[in-house]
Amino acid sequence: MHTTGINAKISRTITVLFLTFAGLVFLLPVYSLVLAAFRPGQELMRFGITIKTLIPTDLTTDNVLGLFTARKGAYGYWLRNSIVIMVLRTGLSVFVSAFVGYGLGIYEFKGRNFFISLVLFLMVVPIQILILPLYRMVINFGLINTVWGVVLPFIVYPFAIFFFRQFAVSLPKAFLDAGRIDGVTEVGIYFRIMMPLMTPAFGAMIILVSLQSWNDFLWPLIVMRTEKMFTIPIGLNSLLTPYGNNYDMLLSGAFVATVPIIIVFLFFQRFFISGLSAGSIKG
Repeated sequence: MHTTGINAKISRTITVLFLTFAGLVFLLPVYSLVLAAFRPGQELMRFGITIKTLIPTDLTTDNVLGLFTARKGAYGYWLRNSIVIMVLRTGLSVFVSAFVGYGLGIYEFKGRNFFISLVLFLMVVPIQILILPLYRMVINFGLINTVWGVVLPFIVYPFAIFFFRQFAVSLPKAFLDAGRIDGVTEVGIYFRIMMPLMTPAFGAMIILVSLQSWNDFLWPLIVMRTEKMFTIPIGLNSLLTPYGNNYDMLLSGAFVATVPIIIVFLFFQRFFISGLSAGSIKG
């Protein structure tokens, strides 16, 4: 027994050391980005990640402070557009997907298996296949170069529907019967009883959908036409040209761009793990 306890302690220590080392390795590029944001942009590109570049010396706030005045304040427009698109797309997508997923998970009706299969099929369809019909739809509705042109085609998110459906299946059906006995409508049961129980699922999906919206590049690139309507991924990409690269603005802009999504994660992270694990229990 004594030997077993020693072996367990050694194994735990090795595991902690390994995970600590792995965490430091993964944080190294982030640390380098933070330092690069407060240094001349050419330095990281010339020397890469070295012991010298990892030492926090010669730091200046000029790049970050000048970020919102360079190129006539274009970065401010990119940041605003990205935040507005993320908020609208995440809010509408999570709300609609939760409603549809709840219906597919709770209620028995003719054709339910067909709709579930359709959702699974849409999950594996590459977005590139849908680009042309979606583009024609946006043109017909006159939404080119608008925020709604980026948001509306992706309000229905197949993965979120399937996730909420899986989570809804695991909910106790006794709450449904209790609500019906008390005379609550089906819509009232969802909003007043079942939705609060789905809070972990909402937290997990808000993080995942926000991250996907924030990093989305292809569709906003197709819809947006003017520089003031660019999102951050498109705007930062426009700084790299054959005629010269604005590394100062690129690196400081990339650093500032991580802040909003980190705030979202920190705000909802307590629901993240519980939502992902609970949503996969039943199926």
